[in-house]
Amino acid sequence: MEERGLAPKFDTTFESAQPSKTHMALIQLERVGILKFLVSQNVDGLHVRSGFPRDKLAELHGNMFVEECAKCKTQYVRDVVVGSMGLKATGRLCTVAKARGLRACRGELRDTILDWEDALPDRDLSLADEACRNADLSITLGTSLQIRPSGNLPLLTKRKGGRLVIVNLQATKHDRQADLRIHGYVDDVMAKLMKHLCLEIPEWQGPLVVEQAPPLLPLPIQVKAEPPTLQALPAAPKAEASVQRHRPKQEGGKREQPPATQLPKRLKVEPMPS
Repeated sequence: MEERGLAPKFDTTFESAQPSKTHMALIQLERVGILKFLVSQNVDGLHVRSGFPRDKLAELHGNMFVEECAKCKTQYVRDVVVGSMGLKATGRLCTVAKARGLRACRGELRDTILDWEDALPDRDLSLADEACRNADLSITLGTSLQIRPSGNLPLLTKRKGGRLVIVNLQATKHDRQADLRIHGYVDDVMAKLMKHLCLEIPEWQGPLVVEQAPPLLPLPIQVKAEPPTLQALPAAPKAEASVQRHRPKQEGGKREQPPATQLPKRLKVEPMPS
């Protein structure tokens, strides 16, 4: 459509958009410990609204449902689109108090959507960089990998001895670097992968924001070392998934906690004030 000068047509709003099969499959892969970290270039907020844990997610280009306090860095996940872009002030103020009885922060809230000249958020880029360097396998889903530096992150996995799988309808910038290329629809590819792993794709039950990942679920089968052979299939939102080399140690069903500096920003979920 872009080549023909046509604008895309939308039959829904961002608020009413629902996560795809791929969104929900990624949640299940994280729950069983296969997917260790998710890097997203999307700004539609569907990974967060689908229930993917925010401490395992880097949103490199922002989230149109999230406001951030410029003073204390508290983030607010709204139930409607924030309404601005380019890290601009939204006209609302932070209501978080550091302790009971103290005054609210009152810092200026800003949107988190990057404009072309804006640098990627340091925290998200740092987490994405670390995840890709530590991955045995990076899978890119529905992205041409054209935008830098996010498009080059999967190459960090290759440089560290890992493997790269690219799933996209068209050819991508890094096809020659891939160990496996699948030209097909992401939802169809993910459905076949989940079937091969004997994992169900959970149904979406409505908007759900998860700040930290819950305890891991047991795997139903021993996952084979070599990837399955998938036929090219006739995309889901852009995402890059990283599978780390070592599964976190578990004691008593608890996850290994990340360092305090890597914990997600404080999260406050509430409707947009009138």
